[in-house]
Amino acid sequence: MSQTVEPEQGAPHEPHPPHEPLMQQAASVQAVLPVPPFADPTALGLIGLAVGCAALVPIAFGWSVTPAALHTAAVFCLAFGGGGQLIAGLINLANKNLYGGTLFTAFSFNWIINWWALEQLAAGQVPDHAVVLAVDVCFLAVFLVMTWGFGYFSKVLFVFLADIDLLFIARILKGTLAVPGMDLVIACATVALALIALWIAFALIINPVAGRNVFPVSGPMWQPSGSAQP
Repeated sequence: MSQTVEPEQGAPHEPHPPHEPLMQQAASVQAVLPVPPFADPTALGLIGLAVGCAALVPIAFGWSVTPAALHTAAVFCLAFGGGGQLIAGLINLANKNLYGGTLFTAFSFNWIINWWALEQLAAGQVPDHAVVLAVDVCFLAVFLVMTWGFGYFSKVLFVFLADIDLLFIARILKGTLAVPGMDLVIACATVALALIALWIAFALIINPVAGRNVFPVSGPMWQPSGSAQP
């Protein structure tokens, strides 16, 4: 049962009179929307991804492939690639962000596998080729669909996921057909992935603080048809 409250003398009778400032009206609307329990962790996950990629660059280009280099890269992959993205993924899921939570959480486990594989290589043990290849094919199928889906959010995110697709395609071509030059493609895709991840992370952190697009992020690649939600 509702209770009638008499307005004070001189108080407006309309909840949002026409002369009310637009920002105040927007704030009133925002107040009734559900607030995520945590801050957006996407930048954290992207920075973790970039650090993990950076640790792999000397190995990917063949600059340092010693056991010490493998051990060192493995730690960064576990802490930043695995840990950072796992935290980002779980918080995104808690914030009811299905896309971000799925991507970060699934990819974090891949970084944990990278940690294990690097430790195995440092100890002289090579992971089974057939198993790794089968998982790469599965990952490619997942990321191809995720790439298409992220096109509904941003062109930059689409390119980000497309770079991951390229990386897995190169790994599969190398593992199945021994196509020459794939090591260089993998190395360059790793560098590009780190740079794009940092760009998006900086856009998320700096743009709101600066109040302008210091790091521009473009709009969606395509729009959903009808009323369907991406």
